[in-house]
Order: sequence, then structure tokens, then C-alpha cells
Amino acid sequence: MITIWPQYLDKNLSLSEGRKISKEYAVSNPTIAEIERALKRLGFTYNSQKERAYPGKWYEKSGRVLVEYENTKLELIKEVSLKIKEIRK
Repeated sequence: MITIWPQYLDKNLSLSEGRKISKEYAVSNPTIAEIERALKRLGFTYNSQKERAYPGKWYEKSGRVLVEYENTKLELIKEVSLKIKEIRK
């Protein structure tokens, strides 16, 4: 199981604030709904937890998504982010 927090994909955050991928792959202000839509289109099995708070921002309930995935977390995050960019167009 891999956990995806919206902060991992957020172009507006620095690496120290939680972004995991380079700004060229990242998107602005991703939502749990967008992450779910991207995962659905990519054909992944996932479970959303909308009431969870990212540890770095414990006061803000941003939610998270747990995904069944065999490869690395970074590969999954890049794939999801690129799919969100495609959906937004």
C-alpha cells in the first residue's frame, strides 16, 4: 500500500513542505477528488480517507489516498500527477 497526500503533488509547496516530485510534474492545488479521478482512469485499486491530516499540517484535513501499487512511490506520484494534468486540459 502506498499513501498519496495531495501535498506530494502540489507545485506551490517546497520539497521541505511535502512536495515529492519536481515542479515540472507537479500540479497546483491538487484535490483528493482529482487524485481519485486520476487513479480510477489509470485503473488502480485505492481507498480514500478524506478526514486525515498531513502530518506537517496536522491542523488541515486534506485527506489521503491509499493505493495498491507494486513499483516505487515516486513512479506512482508522477503517473497520477501527469494524469491530473491531462484531465485538467
